[in-house]
Amino acid sequence: MARIVLGITGGIAAYKATAIIRLLTEQGHSVKVIPTQNALRFIGATTLEALSHNSVDPDLYTDVESVKHIALAQEAELVIVAPASASFLARTASGIADDLLSNTILATKAPVLIAPAMHTEMFLNEATQANIKTLESRGLAILEPAIGRLTGEDSGIGRLPEPEQIVEAALALLEPKDFLGKHVVVTAGGTQEPIDPVRFLANRSSGMQGVALAKAASARGARVTLIGANIAELPGVSFVSVSTALELQSALDAVLSDCDYLIMTAAVSDFRVKHVSDVKVKRSVVGQNTTLELIANPDILQMAVSKINDLGLAVKTVGFAAETASDVSQLRQLAAHKLMGKGCDLLVANDVSAGRVFGASDNSVLILTKTGIERSISGTKTEVASAVLDILGEI
Repeated sequence: MARIVLGITGGIAAYKATAIIRLLTEQGHSVKVIPTQNALRFIGATTLEALSHNSVDPDLYTDVESVKHIALAQEAELVIVAPASASFLARTASGIADDLLSNTILATKAPVLIAPAMHTEMFLNEATQANIKTLESRGLAILEPAIGRLTGEDSGIGRLPEPEQIVEAALALLEPKDFLGKHVVVTAGGTQEPIDPVRFLANRSSGMQGVALAKAASARGARVTLIGANIAELPGVSFVSVSTALELQSALDAVLSDCDYLIMTAAVSDFRVKHVSDVKVKRSVVGQNTTLELIANPDILQMAVSKINDLGLAVKTVGFAAETASDVSQLRQLAAHKLMGKGCDLLVANDVSAGRVFGASDNSVLILTKTGIERSISGTKTEVASAVLDILGEI
């Protein structure tokens, strides 16, 4: 786990730092907090000590024998400043070091994430924007503020992002950049095949595993295109929204020749309705029993692999298979059969019997590769995503 320094500057959003500390410590990270004097106007040192389990003393000139700012800077594996005020941005961009936090920032070689929070007018001011560009040019990561309710009655850009987003962005800085310069295309979610303007055929995929993979690839330096079937847009990646299998196929065709890795987590309907009604189908018209005529959708993964092979593209492909298996042995047989049939480089299979996995934060998968690697992975979907990328980098 990482040794993290959390800097807090003065502002009403300082109270959110308590949630950031909690999220980090719950994941096993060590957190040392450096509030500015103005931050202590909004939140007490005792609270920060209780949550971080470390003493809090923002005075640069106490405990001088340890050279406190240098010790903190050298020990830190990651530095987060949230919230970061306009004053902090200006002083840091100018290299001013007149308190414990600014001295630590100036001395550290650890990655630094800064999360600005201020009123819209202050954030958009040319001086603030110039300071942000200066900090980014020096390698500091700046997390774009959220849009929403600010202090008083104002709304707009400048709101501190939610603690979960800050923690995710910060920890991503610790990930290896082994996918730097690579283009990773991920499909996620579940397709919907219309019956009429109201109804559709669908599946139970939440898209969570695909989103986790897109986030993990981005954190490891990749340029990510996420083709999302009926899921929310993911910030920080190129997002293409689709609904049906044919829409997904079209979106994939547009990017396939420009990618290095294709990860097909989307649950694509095997069939679609042959004749989609333009108006709502009423029971009073069709009666108590009716029949839908279905036609097969294309096997998008298999077709993508064939196209990659035909064009001689250097694209590594990953397929996902949701299976119902009586035991691990049967799951392995089903996965091996699908790996061979699809022709992909790596296949991730999981047992979805009794509805397990769908919508859950955890996953348990069997990973097979055509080079003979076999691994069973259990954990959060984030951990599974990391494991998939690790293996993908090996083959």
